[in-house]
Amino acid sequence: GDWVEAVDESTSTASTAQSECVRSVTTASGSLIDRGRTFCSGELIFEDTFDFFDFEKWEHENTLAGGGNWEFQWYTNNRSNSFVEDGALNIRPTLTADQFGLDFMTSGTLSLQGSYPTDHCTNDAFYGCVRVGNRQHIVNPVKSARIRTISSFNFKYGRAEVRAKLPTGDWLWPAIWLLPKRNAYGTWPAS
Repeated sequence: GDWVEAVDESTSTASTAQSECVRSVTTASGSLIDRGRTFCSGELIFEDTFDFFDFEKWEHENTLAGGGNWEFQWYTNNRSNSFVEDGALNIRPTLTADQFGLDFMTSGTLSLQGSYPTDHCTNDAFYGCVRVGNRQHIVNPVKSARIRTISSFNFKYGRAEVRAKLPTGDWLWPAIWLLPKRNAYGTWPAS
């Protein structure tokens, strides 16, 4: 899918002139935003057309945590699972056993305690950094990708437009989330 834009449409005053900036209530933060910057109503404040994967904007999650839904996959920074092609971000699942073998699923140890920034574990909740496979609890069988802008771009108030082609099928749960930078009201789904 393509992250097209985050556009602000809320205003504090009305304006009839197109060239006049009507100050917006939108706020934004992150490494891509100048501190204290104000925005005009309708101003495009974030865009990615995925001509290439921009590591200044996007960060891969690397975790086995599964979030509040216990998603049974390993989110990883691997070009087999996420890549840009023809102006589109592609996220494709693969099988963990294809990399480590079938026996690993019930007897192996998967540790995400790698080096920063590419291989470090991004979420240790719910055994997210280390999994030990056994007959009762196998290692996460599916590898996939999950990307975020938590360090580079966050916004409050505005409009987001996304153009995406989402798959259907067994073991697939495609999602586009607008998640908070901080869990002010508790963990997901409260925040």
